[in-house]
Amino acid sequence: MMDIRKIDDTISVSPQIDPADVTEAARQGFAAIINNRPDHEEAGQPEGEPIQRVADTRGLAYTAIPVSGGFSHEQIDAMRAALDAAKGPVLAFCRTGTRSTNLWALAEAKAGGDPDAIVAKAAAAGYDLAGLRPTLEALAKA
Repeated sequence: MMDIRKIDDTISVSPQIDPADVTEAARQGFAAIINNRPDHEEAGQPEGEPIQRVADTRGLAYTAIPVSGGFSHEQIDAMRAALDAAKGPVLAFCRTGTRSTNLWALAEAKAGGDPDAIVAKAAAAGYDLAGLRPTLEALAKA
């Protein structure tokens, strides 16, 4: 069973999903999947290609933006582009949902989002962005 945490009407995050979860995500109304987990990060994890194949058969957009270590502006911009291109709610996943939440937050701030609102939405979904706050503020002002 997927542990989906809704951040707002446009995005939800979850820990690692498998190909079978994609059908459930489609049933729940998601229009796109963003994979923020690199393949082979952990032994036995589902790889992106089979997830993408099921997404394609179910009519969901699929974008891989693997994150390991820090976040680059290229990753932030790719996340913003994937969110903007989505034709409905997005499900982003990584190992625990934290990287997906952080990348969403950075993309929101870089697009001019209010850091207070971003932090509050993440907190309501169970993710603490306190350590990211200075970066969110800097991106929002840029």
